[in-house]
Amino acid sequence: MVSCKKQVGNHPNILFVHGPIIVGAGPSGLSVSACLKNNGVTSLILERSDCLASLWQQRTYDRLKLHLPKHFCELPLFGFPKKFPKYPTKHQFISYVNSYAAHFSITPRFKQEVKRAEFDCKIGFWRVKTQDCEYISRWIVVATGENAEPMIPEIAGIERFEGDLVHTSGYCSGSDFGNKRVLVVGCGNSGMEVSLDLCRHNAIPHLVVRNTVHILPRDMFGFSTFGIAMSLLKWLPLRLVDKFLLLMAQFTLGNTDKLGIRRPKTGPIELKNATGKTPVLDVGALSQIKSDKIKVMEGVREITRSGAKFMDGQEKEFDCIIFATGYKSNVPSWLKGSDFFTEDGVPRTPFPNSWKGQNGLYAVGFTRRGLLGTASDSLNIARDITNQWRTIKDSKCMCSSHFTPQKIAMRKLE
Repeated sequence: MVSCKKQVGNHPNILFVHGPIIVGAGPSGLSVSACLKNNGVTSLILERSDCLASLWQQRTYDRLKLHLPKHFCELPLFGFPKKFPKYPTKHQFISYVNSYAAHFSITPRFKQEVKRAEFDCKIGFWRVKTQDCEYISRWIVVATGENAEPMIPEIAGIERFEGDLVHTSGYCSGSDFGNKRVLVVGCGNSGMEVSLDLCRHNAIPHLVVRNTVHILPRDMFGFSTFGIAMSLLKWLPLRLVDKFLLLMAQFTLGNTDKLGIRRPKTGPIELKNATGKTPVLDVGALSQIKSDKIKVMEGVREITRSGAKFMDGQEKEFDCIIFATGYKSNVPSWLKGSDFFTEDGVPRTPFPNSWKGQNGLYAVGFTRRGLLGTASDSLNIARDITNQWRTIKDSKCMCSSHFTPQKIAMRKLE
């Protein structure tokens, strides 16, 4: 529970929170809360869904596993069970998140969708409004992340398609698509894995590869490719490590250009650092492409009633189109009065300084570096808030008597 959380005056829908308000109960929000609690600082998590890690529980496909070894994906202060495999499954990761919250006694307020959050300069606090309550706090931590809302591209004719249109957030298993011709739009890790899953359930997947993409083996010499890269970067220049990765990819996977999958001119790590575009870690899809069980298609020019027309002039019929086109942030829709985030809902300041804004505003889970970035942000945020907390702990500014009911009621969020 949040300490010293009080109703303000006679206004039952306004609550003062002595610690920070964290928006989002995914791994990022839980990590910050745990790090704060470890420092003796309480917090309140507001979550729009009815569960922890809703992206993992409600919007991921059944065969999903962590793309990186578990020791790179641990949340701060509490590791994975030793019995878990090197690459935990979706369900194992969810059980880990639930255990993490239980270990730190984190109890979010569920079904509290933040409609608006804004810093009130006159009282010097954040006002965070959900559908049925307004919360007041000195600090707010945006932990909704980069993957808050599914993103579907605008493609000519999409409204005419008579088959099923599915985003990967609504895809569970290829068992629903047996013997169907399926167009998968997007060739990142999700697109590759969904295509592989479809193939293994006797569907007929066609994978759209519109842009260049790096494909690397998930493991090399019995070790994770990511782990090898991280070790080499301690001793070698980035571009030399990229050259090594591409040489090994060529040796183990072959020339992907011949399969219709062109590599970017920029190396995989350099590209990731510059744009956030993650290389695909192959778990079997490439072999299915080589055997023509997954058919590679060029970019879609137009969607028709029964299928699609492609940039190379081909036209094919499909029963279903699956969009593996990722997600986007929703921060601009509810965080107001701050220029810390761009119009796309990501911090303007690049990593490693993207975690802190002004007036007690923080962000976690926006580094484009996965759970490793989340852990780094969480520790920084907890350290910074804790220092402020200890300084003002006994000050009258921490007390809800600093507010008058009239002062807050007259300035309620519209």
